[in-house]
Amino acid sequence: MIKKKLCNEYNIIYMFMNSILTYLIPVIESLLVIVPALLSVAFVTIAERKTMSSMQRRLGPNIVGYYGLLQAFADALKLLLKEYVSPTQANIVLFFLGPIVTLTFSLLGYLVIPYDSSSYISDFSLGILYLLAVSSLSTYGILLAGWSANSKYAFLGSLRSTAQLISYELILSSIILLVILLTGSLNLITIIEVQRIVVFFFPLFPLFLIFFIGSVAETNRAPFDLAEAISILIWSH
Repeated sequence: MIKKKLCNEYNIIYMFMNSILTYLIPVIESLLVIVPALLSVAFVTIAERKTMSSMQRRLGPNIVGYYGLLQAFADALKLLLKEYVSPTQANIVLFFLGPIVTLTFSLLGYLVIPYDSSSYISDFSLGILYLLAVSSLSTYGILLAGWSANSKYAFLGSLRSTAQLISYELILSSIILLVILLTGSLNLITIIEVQRIVVFFFPLFPLFLIFFIGSVAETNRAPFDLAEAISILIWSH
């Protein structure tokens, strides 16, 4: 009787731990992808600021951390601790939902990006189409944020940013479709494996330059920073 009771308890504990691991492993896998992606964004931003400051004969960030390497984390902490300010006439729910939608759909693209032939979260057969769809949906977050502010200036700014994103998405999609024609597959892992024979960078170098310029414009980096319009604001001031 005691042995039977112990076996039942062990079975319950085993089923409980197994159910926890079933839900915990996907969360850990997602964090292993999302956290390095966010860290890489932080350090790429520092590299961009250093490069831009060097081009303009400025020092750039050099106070926080070794040669300013922790400046991005200081900026993130500053944004988290800032006083919350929202327009009085804004729709608060949609005003918060806009940035959340943009960040969520931006991070969802990493689900199908392979880091190795065996290192990926999802081996989706239509990975390219999924990636294009998710990246396009993040545009709605910008439009939603501008519209929810209930201000004509914010709305016009969001329309300008949305128009820029949509226009350059056509260029990027056209180049990606050419890669799909060359490989005959929509699977990202298959596309990478095909390049063991010849890397597409060399025969498609002119298209790579166009894709690079389109990517810079799509991410609103200088000199295509029309969404922020920092240079316009400085010169007009």
